[in-house]
Amino acid sequence: MSNFKLALAIIVSSFSFPAFAGGILTNTNQSVLFLRNPARDAAIGLDGVYSNPAGVIFLNDGLHIGFNWQYAKQTRTIDSENELFKLGIRNNNSAAKTFEGQATAPFIPSLQAAYNKNDWSFQFNFSVPGGGGKCEYDNGIATFETAVGAITKRLMEVSNQINNQINALGAEVPKVTGYDADAYMRGKQYYFGFQVGAARKIGENLSVYGGLRLLYGTAVYEARLNNIRLMNGNEGITLPQYFEGVVAGLATSSERIQNGITQTVNAYMAAGMTQEQAMQTPEVQKLVTAGQALQSTSDEIRNSAEVLAPYSNGMNLKSDQTGWGIAPILGIDYKTGSFNFAAKYEFKTRMRMKNNSDLKESTVVAATNKFVDGTKVPEDSPALLTLGAQWEITPSVRVNLGYHHFFDTSTHWYEHSEKELDGDTNEYLGGAEWDITDKLQVSGGVQITRYQMADGFMNDMSFVVNSWTFGLGAGYQITDKVKVNAAYFQTNYTHYNMDTPEQNIAGLGLVIPAGKNSFTRTNKVVGLGVEINI
Repeated sequence: MSNFKLALAIIVSSFSFPAFAGGILTNTNQSVLFLRNPARDAAIGLDGVYSNPAGVIFLNDGLHIGFNWQYAKQTRTIDSENELFKLGIRNNNSAAKTFEGQATAPFIPSLQAAYNKNDWSFQFNFSVPGGGGKCEYDNGIATFETAVGAITKRLMEVSNQINNQINALGAEVPKVTGYDADAYMRGKQYYFGFQVGAARKIGENLSVYGGLRLLYGTAVYEARLNNIRLMNGNEGITLPQYFEGVVAGLATSSERIQNGITQTVNAYMAAGMTQEQAMQTPEVQKLVTAGQALQSTSDEIRNSAEVLAPYSNGMNLKSDQTGWGIAPILGIDYKTGSFNFAAKYEFKTRMRMKNNSDLKESTVVAATNKFVDGTKVPEDSPALLTLGAQWEITPSVRVNLGYHHFFDTSTHWYEHSEKELDGDTNEYLGGAEWDITDKLQVSGGVQITRYQMADGFMNDMSFVVNSWTFGLGAGYQITDKVKVNAAYFQTNYTHYNMDTPEQNIAGLGLVIPAGKNSFTRTNKVVGLGVEINI
């Protein structure tokens, strides 16, 4: 009990999560044309400033500008099972509980611009290649609740043990039957990308591209765990009140033991013994030993109450993180007959996010160091290789294929969590476009994403799961110079199921039993865009 502070640090450690909407999931939806058909890796269009920059040179000479707006709504759902949930007064004696986070990104902008002249194309792109929104868990997450449950279970045992000792003396300490607590967590992250570069034709059919992207990251993490109450039926008391009640019960017991010693000694002395002889009798020695044990317990409880005092009003954490990095980008595009082939390689972006936090020093749990004020956290954006092919079946119908490989295991993330992955991420894309008339165009496509997840990487603070995505939409040429695009984009996720091992917290007698977690998500996006050609 004297190390009770560690139990509270366990709860604080649950703030150690990677980016809520970034991490290994790099945003590739940088235009409405991508939402209409994700397989844009070899398409020739203004959105190629991001997806196929070498191919942009094959647009007409002149200035091309495009602006895109996207609205995204996501959920993150964890179905958890743990015996400790049964102690929660709001859980109806159930070991199963669902934690859902709501994530919204109401305004994801991007801007593409290209100026083509003869064999050169000078390009600029502004986008949000990572993050792009916020996620809130209004009722916290399983990591929060199991920590409170483990503390509660331990205090149930403490109360039962003490009451077994002192009930015969007519004394009692507060009983514990469960817990209640308020928890909240929110994460918000944006990685803004500013990309400049140039493409050049080498002959009529081949072009190459070179550019740089500046990535600026900003993130805010907030977590709260407060109003922790130990329950006896429907009656609740705070942790400090619990310890006050235990100390008071022990004090009453000690007083009654002392009275018993005095009365027993006086009785023996009245029968002719000296005080010293009376003190050595078995009856008195038994009471002395019981009194010493209770005094030791009382001292330990008082120490624990003092350690807990700073947390009597709960805990709050807020950390603002900022950082930046620069990475080169290379591209190539080759046209032959009705086919077009393209490739792009984005180098790894070295990112170090600096904390401006209310956590001023390290705690006994290393994971909390991610949010210590003034420290820098590694959050690299992985290198990315894209390959694409487009076949123009007729002048008005095109089909597309694409492949993405994210070099996740070559990045550096906090505490080298990338080493917990079983491999890199791969995506497979396909789609088609049809020019119905000179003005109206429709398109659709799919994207299959396969991560190499492992139990050691997954946690309820940040997770990704395999998915498949479809997008569809239309474009309309309002005038010779202005075109508008609209699209809908939806990702369908699988479930990742895992067993969580038992956790024994050394020196505290705290145990978080083995359990289960099942992770999944939802994602829906709508977008509008406009292109202007001058």
